[in-house]
Parts: sequence; structure tokens; C-alpha cells
Amino acid sequence: MTRLAIPKTYKLYIGGKFPRSESGRSYEVRSAKGDFLANAAKASRKDARDAVVAARSALSGWAGATAYNRGQVLYRIAELLEGRREQFVAEIVDAEGVGATTASAQVDEAIDRWVWYAGWADKYVQLAGNGNPVAGPYFNLSVPEPTGVVAIIAPQDTSLLGLVSAVAPALVTGNTVVVVASEKLPLSAVSLSEVLATSDVPGGVVNILTGSPAEIAPWLATHADVNALDLVGAGDLDWVSLQIDAAETLKRVLTPENGGDAAAPALGRITAFTETKTVWHTKGLI
Repeated sequence: MTRLAIPKTYKLYIGGKFPRSESGRSYEVRSAKGDFLANAAKASRKDARDAVVAARSALSGWAGATAYNRGQVLYRIAELLEGRREQFVAEIVDAEGVGATTASAQVDEAIDRWVWYAGWADKYVQLAGNGNPVAGPYFNLSVPEPTGVVAIIAPQDTSLLGLVSAVAPALVTGNTVVVVASEKLPLSAVSLSEVLATSDVPGGVVNILTGSPAEIAPWLATHADVNALDLVGAGDLDWVSLQIDAAETLKRVLTPENGGDAAAPALGRITAFTETKTVWHTKGLI
């Protein structure tokens, strides 16, 4: 007797929980061959607002953690990804229509990228900060700090690697994230949310929305409580308009043309969403 598979309807990941879209909407996710794989929640404007609230609530705790602790937490994500490696490989084979070897290479690179960024958590300050020479009896020190809540439009043409490449570097410095996953290839993002929920990542540090980036991105761009916008996956959208909208609330923006490429791990993606605090202090005898 042939067993019937259970059709899955996946939810969003907001504040460490898995709510349905408040709109009640979902959409079909199909394989590269056109076969039904699952239903995914279609996030709404309200869901995006809820995700920003969750990210803001988690910011002080995550930014206030020691750099060493953040590195440990990010490394733990890589460990859990490794443990669920075969699941991610199978999802990528179905969704992208590639062979197992290609899918395995993507998963392995995604895991290695988490490890790479985790290792920078307690090291990047030494390169991004410095002591500044001044004409006077003062110490002048510049130190990078997290920007705040970062909204990300994930790469749309890759299941896992592009998502990891955009999310991980934003977390290294203490930012919290609201990410809109690939609309066509969302299953790896859903599985990643399950990894995050069972890891040491505090609820709200990463919030994952599935659905239409064209629908959700404008609300994130204009949201006054979003501090930065990464448009790495917005190449097919009117990202210039999103950049203009973001300027109204003085957001820092990475576009597909000014460094938004997440194709390779880079220190620049870590420092892209940091602010520099400069401190003056007298030196010598007082």
C-alpha cells in the first residue's frame, strides 16, 4: 500500500515563534519540475511590522552580549546545520532541480560560511576600530557598534547559501534581522528558522518572512524603526525607489550596485552595518 505524503503548510518565524500570517494567506511552493512541495505563508504588512517589533525588542540583549558569546551562538547554528545537512540537500535538489553533488556543495559552503563569520565576532573590532592620532594630550579611540535593526531582501535565486551570506554577517556585530526569504525557493529558509528555534539564538534576533518581496520591501524601507536595509536580493525590484524611501528615515542602504553582493564572505559585509563611536580621553598626569 502506497503511503500518502502529508502536505505541509509552513509558517513565519517571528520573535522565536511560528505564527501564521495574520492575513491567512499562503502560496504553493513547487519543485523545479512543477511538482507540489508545500504551502508557505504569505507575509503581510502587519507581519512585517510584528517582525520589526520583535527585532527591536531583542536588540539590546543581543548587542549587549559579549563578542565571544555571539561567536559561540553563531557557531552553534553551524553545528545544527551540519546535523540536518541531508534535509537541506534534499530540499535544494527538489527546489532548484540540481543534482545531489551540487546541492551538497551549496549546503557545505553555507555551513562553512556560518563558521567563517562566527570566527570574526571577537576579532573584527581590531580591524574596524583604531586609535586616532590627535594634536593634543588625548587618547582618541574609534570603535564600531551595531547599527540596529537590519531588514534584508535575501537573494532570490538560491535556496540556502544566499540567505546565509546575507544574514550571518549582520548578526556578527550585534544587529538583529528581519529577512524576506526567496519567494520561489523558501523551504531552506523555513528549515533554517527551525534550526534557529532550537539553537541558542534568542527569540527576535532573526525573523524570517516568506512571501512576496515586492509586497513587503516597501513597508520595511519606510518603517521608521528599521535602521538599515540590505537589498542584495532586490535586483528584480525597483530598488532605486526603495533606496529613496529608505532615505526618508535616514537608513543605511546596501544596494545591488554599492556592495550588496553576498556572493563571497567578506569583512566588508560585517562592517557595512556598523556605526563608529569615537571617544576622547585625556592622557598624562592629571
